[in-house]
Amino acid sequence: MTRDADPHKLARDLLGRDFDELAADEQRVLRRVASGTFTGRDADELAQAHETWKDRLADRVAAVGGSWGFIVGFGVVLLVWTSLNSGVLEALGLGPFDAYPFIFLNLMLSMLAAVQAPVILMSQNRQAMKDRITARHDYEVNLRTQLEILRLSHRIEMLAREVHKLAPETENPQTPSAK
Repeated sequence: MTRDADPHKLARDLLGRDFDELAADEQRVLRRVASGTFTGRDADELAQAHETWKDRLADRVAAVGGSWGFIVGFGVVLLVWTSLNSGVLEALGLGPFDAYPFIFLNLMLSMLAAVQAPVILMSQNRQAMKDRITARHDYEVNLRTQLEILRLSHRIEMLAREVHKLAPETENPQTPSAK
């Protein structure tokens, strides 16, 4: 199947609008349809091509900080901390290093939350960017599919008209022929 080389003609024929009236995404898809090229890399490939080591670190921190392993591990640390400072060290003849109300523990938890929250937000922002790229890619694929279906439909209609022109005129077998 040959490709139409003019996206302006495709816009008029398939969408009934001028090329300049279309949105940028639609124009890009029409150019690709006209040239016969693919849509390009997917969202993950595009995101990976632009990520830095800081982005990868933020993703790793968010993955660890948002896991059950982190929650369970952190719960164990809190339990050990409070147990040691509530009487276990006193039983061994040592004084607690952070006695009740655990002010140093509160400071550490606050600092962890102050650092962890922005890092998780950075990771979420990157995921939102990936989602936008994926949505744009999906939109382009869907639009391209619709345009290709319209092109095929127009070609089938054109071929049907050509076949109808070439078919010999036959009498309708249900009507009696006049002699």
